[in-house]
Amino acid sequence: MSVEQPAWTIPARKVEEPVLKVYNSLTRTKVHPTMQFISIVFLRSIRQNSYPQMVVMSNGITVDLLSMMLHIWDMPAWTSYVQSKVVVGLPETETPVTGKEAESWPALVAHFQDKAWKQECLKRDEKFEMHFSAANKAFIATQEGTFKLKNNDASQDVAQRLVDECKDIFALSLDKKEGSTVTDHSIFRSLSAYWEDQFFRDMRRLRVRDPDTLTRVTEYVPEIVSFVEGIIKNGYGYAVDGSVYFDTQAFDNADGHDYAKLAPWSKGNRELLAEGEGALSAATGRRSGADFALWKASKPGEPSWPSPWGQGRPGWHIECSVMASAILGDNMDIHSGGVDLAFPHHDNEMAQSEAFHGCPAWVNYFLHTGHLHIEGLKMSKSLKNFITIDEILQKYSARQLRLAFLTQLWNAKVDFSESLMTGEVRNLEITLNNFFTVVKALVSQAQAEGPRKEGSHRFGNAESELTVRFHESQTAFRAALCDSFNTPGALDVLRDLVSRTNVYISSLGADMEVSVVERIAVWIGQMLRMFGLGEGKSSEIGWGQEVSEGGDVNREEVLMPYLRALSSFRDGVRKVAIAKGDHALKDILALCDKLRDDDLVSLGVALDDQDDGKALVKLVPPADLMKARDEKRAQAGAKAANKAAKLEAEREKKMQKLNKGRTPPQEMFKPPNVPEGTYSSWNDDGLPLTGPEGQELSKNQTKKAQKAWGDQQKAHEEFLAWQREE
Repeated sequence: MSVEQPAWTIPARKVEEPVLKVYNSLTRTKVHPTMQFISIVFLRSIRQNSYPQMVVMSNGITVDLLSMMLHIWDMPAWTSYVQSKVVVGLPETETPVTGKEAESWPALVAHFQDKAWKQECLKRDEKFEMHFSAANKAFIATQEGTFKLKNNDASQDVAQRLVDECKDIFALSLDKKEGSTVTDHSIFRSLSAYWEDQFFRDMRRLRVRDPDTLTRVTEYVPEIVSFVEGIIKNGYGYAVDGSVYFDTQAFDNADGHDYAKLAPWSKGNRELLAEGEGALSAATGRRSGADFALWKASKPGEPSWPSPWGQGRPGWHIECSVMASAILGDNMDIHSGGVDLAFPHHDNEMAQSEAFHGCPAWVNYFLHTGHLHIEGLKMSKSLKNFITIDEILQKYSARQLRLAFLTQLWNAKVDFSESLMTGEVRNLEITLNNFFTVVKALVSQAQAEGPRKEGSHRFGNAESELTVRFHESQTAFRAALCDSFNTPGALDVLRDLVSRTNVYISSLGADMEVSVVERIAVWIGQMLRMFGLGEGKSSEIGWGQEVSEGGDVNREEVLMPYLRALSSFRDGVRKVAIAKGDHALKDILALCDKLRDDDLVSLGVALDDQDDGKALVKLVPPADLMKARDEKRAQAGAKAANKAAKLEAEREKKMQKLNKGRTPPQEMFKPPNVPEGTYSSWNDDGLPLTGPEGQELSKNQTKKAQKAWGDQQKAHEEFLAWQREE
């Protein structure tokens, strides 16, 4: 007889597992993706795609301009800039007459100081302030430069200032004048190579991983030409005057194809189409206003390559389709980018790719990140309110910057502001820092004390409740990320778990079960490192640190600062004890405070006094400890200063009152305490009886004088008492 195991029943789930859903721009809903998507996104996107890119941009200008700029008033560049850019926002009544722009400028500068006037100009042109400021900087710099040149001050500093202040204007003029002479491709490539290197340097500083494959448009021009030829062959492209356009109507009318999947309502939006195609949006010969360039006939000075249609260059959209197709083929699972690129760029990408490959869907999931706003305004190179990564990393750490983006949804408008960095981000970082510091200190203390010997466990109701909350938090954290990577919600889960754990620590004190707290802290650190907020081992408590390569640890170098601090403390205590002075106890406590607040702080050691008389030893970055100590001292100093100022104000008020009582009441109505001739007679107490002409005072005047006399008598008595005390 064979023996079989009894039937086993799958246990019912107590809690439903969250299912990953992601906001897909192709459906404008949250959808459940394929397993391929899940494997890609959780391994890479959770660390990268949640962060909108901050692209480093800059304008350059050559030193060759110096000689031209020294003769600025002989050139039309500044006046042309004023007429073409500044005038757009000016009221018609204040538009400078052509040829007299410089004469009109001082008056315009005066108007510019009027906020209401400037606001009206901004209504006419949102870039008015930017253009006006650029023109005014150039105006001032050239006036100063001209003056210095007349006085033979042609130093490098003068020339450099002209370059810096006038580059926005003269870059346009120089490009118009000299641009057609630039034909060497290496010039364009060297510039892009420089910024490519800078970009990846910045990405690594932000702990963003390098891409698996890097493509460059200039390396794919032959493939682009072939791709355009394929689109024409399939009936969706046509050539006009050396350019090739995509036939949107032919594509939209074909079976299995739809144009503008992401934003079908924007097909005829001429403003959006013009932004994408620029001057080509008005090109003649196009069959439809929605048709876009696949290949552009190059103008003089623009990069160009040979093609069947003549010298030209790739269109804006085609390069993405060709390079992606070369790497991924006729279908890609995930495509991402800024929401402003949805139409027309991404819609055009999909249309031309599907036209070439003959497929109904080139992209399965489209993830669009929200616009990045700086202090409430969309970051834009044209508005000159962009911040480079190098600039921001001089003020904030990579961790703080990543935290700032994690506190906001990846597909919503992202606000970057001073209040965000100094408020929520700083508070969250401090909360987590303090939590990790305390837990590491508690774990270290427990390890130093060794196994407990009381013979009873410490896993009671409080530990059970915290453990249940921990497991609930793990589920909630995963659910937040499965909800289209809701990182703000995920951070809220961590923040709440930290708060509950802190309550447990403070309420249980020495009776806590450290292993429960340690397990929670390790998991929180793992989740933070998953977000790219630190590096380290999976079992490590905290953010984790960069792993540095080095040889054996120099024990003397590491230990001597701490040993010196302890030796100095011992010397001080021995000296006080040997002296046996009246204030020995007070002096020893002062030495203890000095060790805690000065000597150990600079070494990154914090001592927190506990109820049992033992100090909790914590390792904290020295800069953090010194900052906290200095802030505490500054607050104490400010409090003392406020108290002193208050006491001084009260003393001053008292002195004013006392000085008022210095005059006896018998003399208060007589000169020099009143003007000569105010009264002509007085009684024995010094109260006035008659006015300047001998007329008797009225009852009302007499009554007022008597009241004033009584008040002064009281004040004078207080003055005399104060004098006696002094």
